[in-house]
Amino acid sequence: MRQSAPPRTYRVKSFGCQMNVYDGERMAELLAAKGIAPAPEGEEADLVVLNTCHIREKAAEKVYSDIGRLAKAGEARGRKPMIAVAGCVAQAEGEEIMARAPAVSMVVGPQAYHRLPAMIDRAVAGERATDTDMPPIAKFDALPARRTSPPAAFLTVQEGCDKFCTYCVVPYTRGAEISRPYGDLVAEAHRLVEAGAREITLLGQNVSAWSGEDARGRAIGLAGLIRDLAEIDGLARIRYTTSHPADMDDALIAAHGEIDKLMPFLHLPVQAGSDRVLKAMNRSHTAESYLRLLERFRAARPDLALSGDFIVGFPGETDAEFEETLHLVDAVGYAQAFSFKYSPRPGTPAAAMEGQVPREVMDERLQRLQAALNRDQLAFNRASVGRTCAVLVERRGKHPGQWLGKSPWLQSVWFEGEAAIGDLVTLELAEAGPNSLAGRLPQSAVSATS
Repeated sequence: MRQSAPPRTYRVKSFGCQMNVYDGERMAELLAAKGIAPAPEGEEADLVVLNTCHIREKAAEKVYSDIGRLAKAGEARGRKPMIAVAGCVAQAEGEEIMARAPAVSMVVGPQAYHRLPAMIDRAVAGERATDTDMPPIAKFDALPARRTSPPAAFLTVQEGCDKFCTYCVVPYTRGAEISRPYGDLVAEAHRLVEAGAREITLLGQNVSAWSGEDARGRAIGLAGLIRDLAEIDGLARIRYTTSHPADMDDALIAAHGEIDKLMPFLHLPVQAGSDRVLKAMNRSHTAESYLRLLERFRAARPDLALSGDFIVGFPGETDAEFEETLHLVDAVGYAQAFSFKYSPRPGTPAAAMEGQVPREVMDERLQRLQAALNRDQLAFNRASVGRTCAVLVERRGKHPGQWLGKSPWLQSVWFEGEAAIGDLVTLELAEAGPNSLAGRLPQSAVSATS
């Protein structure tokens, strides 16, 4: 074994879902606690963590491409970086990564990254290590306290999934559903607010399945947790994602109409509009039950913005069944949505199903679906013009005096004027594009400051 110098700088590159973003932030905090600093912008890091996602096709190949690029760049400058592969690709293909990519020093799964500092010490000593153990939420007890936070912060409350949709690898890479304890979540939420968070998004592979006991020992679900977090002074907004239609209970529906801090936005994946396809996916809802559920949410919160996930080209999907998906889209009118071509994931039941849809058919269906979703997103944005709402300022814009933030409906809004990151600025939504809106300070506010 050849010993190397301890890394002085790091860079975490996260792919995929918001939970990976959260995990990437926590890994960065672990590295900072170990005395490793983030690499300055434009400079190569001594340690690079590739925090991977296994949802999309060829995810592993993209990881190998990044590893090769990092190794080649290191050779060119005469100092190779220490490379760690983390996340769901690491969990699924850890041993193969170590065999195929000698440049990788360590592989760590999404439930074991709290052991990253010790793995770095082993790598410095010249040892290559893999840790894809899946201990139940032990990592959260080992993570450092939150000391800094962006205005819009993430808080993982639940991990894993028991639904076993036939296309999905999450039950195999993240494990069974498990909820973090109530007390830990309330404490972390308080720390986030103290560190600067004005908005918290509660995260989970199936966040609506969260359950626990509150401070009085009473059994509560996600709605009860949201109600208690809403009592935190300084916390202005709460969101949650991602949910499953099977776990949306009456209390959560009611919460949308009763808790002012719970934003009027709901991301609820449906995946397809055909009942036969939904059954083949092992989704427990039908198109009709999904639509009725949305009606109940809209009754509780009439200005609710809806978001969803769609898969086109699932094995056996016919042209007529795809048309049913388009009909569902027309019926809902999504404010935004995510859509993907079916991607066979190794080890999932759908990968072995007959009737795999040709690539060119999936391409054509995805284009049609995205055209419909983009149409509805633009329509929702245009319907927002004239509204006055609070926008949470998250960062500076490209031009001097320009700011970017989010509306209550999770729309990107830019504006010009006096502001600071973390401010909640009241704006009139003045112009709408497909992906963002322009806001302006109300005339009364302009007059008051002129």
